[in-house]
Amino acid sequence: MAEKDIEPGTMPSIETQPKPVVRNPIANDAAPTDSHILARADHGEKGLIQQSGVKEETTDVGWTQSHQEIREPLVAGLSNEDLWLLVRRFNKQIYYVKAVSDAPLQKLDLNRAEDEEFSPDKLRATIERFYTTVVVGLTCAVKHIARLRSWREPRRTAAFCSVYFTAWLLDLVVPMLLGVLVALVVEPRCREVLFPPAPIALVSSSTGGVQKPKAGVLGSHDSITGAPERLKGEAAEQEASNFVASVASVAVGSAAGKHDQASPTEETVEKDVPDPMEIVSRTADAQTAAKGDVPADTHDKTRQPMKQAVMENANLAMRVMSDITDTYERFANALSPTPPFHVLEPRLRLAGVLTGGCLVSLFMSSYMLIKVSGFFLGIGFFGDPLLWRVATYLNREYPHWEKLLELQNSLLKGVPTNAQLTVTLLRIGEANTAPLPPPPPVGLEKPPSRPASINHEELSTTLDVPESEIEQAASAEPAFEPGGTHGETTQSSPPKKTWMSSIMNVFRGTTAAGVRSKLAVDHVKAAAGSKAARNRIGILRRKGGVSLPVGPIEFNARYQGKRGAAVIDSSKEQPLLYFTTDSTADSNTDNAIEERKKGSILFSMPVTDIREMRKLGGMGWKGKLVVGWAVGSSKEVVDGLLLRGRLPHQVFQLTAMRTRDELFNRLVAIDGQVWESC
Repeated sequence: MAEKDIEPGTMPSIETQPKPVVRNPIANDAAPTDSHILARADHGEKGLIQQSGVKEETTDVGWTQSHQEIREPLVAGLSNEDLWLLVRRFNKQIYYVKAVSDAPLQKLDLNRAEDEEFSPDKLRATIERFYTTVVVGLTCAVKHIARLRSWREPRRTAAFCSVYFTAWLLDLVVPMLLGVLVALVVEPRCREVLFPPAPIALVSSSTGGVQKPKAGVLGSHDSITGAPERLKGEAAEQEASNFVASVASVAVGSAAGKHDQASPTEETVEKDVPDPMEIVSRTADAQTAAKGDVPADTHDKTRQPMKQAVMENANLAMRVMSDITDTYERFANALSPTPPFHVLEPRLRLAGVLTGGCLVSLFMSSYMLIKVSGFFLGIGFFGDPLLWRVATYLNREYPHWEKLLELQNSLLKGVPTNAQLTVTLLRIGEANTAPLPPPPPVGLEKPPSRPASINHEELSTTLDVPESEIEQAASAEPAFEPGGTHGETTQSSPPKKTWMSSIMNVFRGTTAAGVRSKLAVDHVKAAAGSKAARNRIGILRRKGGVSLPVGPIEFNARYQGKRGAAVIDSSKEQPLLYFTTDSTADSNTDNAIEERKKGSILFSMPVTDIREMRKLGGMGWKGKLVVGWAVGSSKEVVDGLLLRGRLPHQVFQLTAMRTRDELFNRLVAIDGQVWESC
């Protein structure tokens, strides 16, 4: 997620405002999108938050409990692990939303804006999402193909082989393939019969047989390395983060000329000096100057145009990856819908298209297919004047015809992405006045090094290998530690201290003292009226400290440097958000604004009036790098949230907020706004 330090008043306001929607109506025709309708529907099977029902006061379901204590599913039809995975990835993906006036053609909101802005942090989040969704899914498909081609499961491969060559003899290969696709779409049990699942890391993509996972133990089923995890999806997310970091380090090293042909191979002082990631271009110039050449910044006129071209293409690449990931998620949610979305309708739509193609292929010969393909290829290559006139006519008569042809507005209409699914689940909690509790934190505890639970007998039958081979491959090695390589011993000698490392420790201590001094000076500047200094007060906190209140009603934060809490008052006809410095009221019962001390309310606004919400960083990325290097892991930078309302003066920036994502998720789901992701 991209995070920037933004002063209030710098963002353009939205001119068109959506009509407010009354909260918690039972009449579905009052809801602007299918997401709102499904959130307010009366579901037959109910989870914990759905059992709460619509009440006047907000119910705390799981906010003050550990995730191990929540035994029952929070939402019917979805395990808590899957729910937390969705919310956790939603928090990374969505950071800036705007309210729009009209419901989209897809009848689901939280679509990406046409003018979606680019930032390096957002590109990183997009690549990580692409990895966990598309790369992991395609790797699983590749390993299924490897299993079939290897003949290590002879009965299954023989069945596929006989069906294929029988269809080939009868000239029915295309109808056969389309027919199999129809069966896979309509009947989920066919997928398990034809392609029995197996842990991704346990199957070799080259031989199709059983292999030792790259992590040294089979600690997870849906990751490429098989690394251990405490929560579902955690290993794949760590893989994605390390993938992006590795690619970035290679890019920085290439620009800086690191380890070139003249570098010695023995240990150098570079190991004790932080990489110059923030000034890559200057580092490249320094490397050029060291060779005796003229640095590019002195006379090269191509630097700025190339930088601009790279940024534009990076933005295009980010949008393409987002489109591919969105389409992949929609197909996955169409084939395996998650309640409360329809279970059968999207699959029947896909099956209808495939069935039509199957029937056409029965009456179309290979000669006809080649002739038709050649004709359209020629039209596409030579028919630009004709195509231009047709496009002009369609734009004049049917202004939105291009939108209607998009998959999300036609074949996959009404099928959500994971973000749209998550916001619907969040709205279910709000509609039942029982907000979804936040997911358990990731990365605070070391994952266990023991193998994940698997059915050895069933997996042995699936892969057609002895149980002993599976057990040997899945079990942890004696010297295994998460993060180590295969066969790596855990006992290693402490790093040798050098004179340079001692000097760097002195610089680190000096930098840390400087950071603390600067933050201390901010208190003086804030008292003198500096808005920037006010927003920096309290942004550096000790990790693991208690931060109360944490929701679902009150959220610890600062406003204009003053410590207090952002409170959601649901007792009104329209929910009210206000900030108070009064900490004497009972957050469980006295959340009404009238119960607070006079003068303690710094701002208030109806939730319906919120037009924009943006997650902000407590510091810029360079500041976070300095703090992370100098202060270490003992403290963390706490981020904030910018809210913009219907009126010009309704601009409020909350800072030093550990529960930022929790408040953001409540505000994005509590009312009837139609959101757009920017």
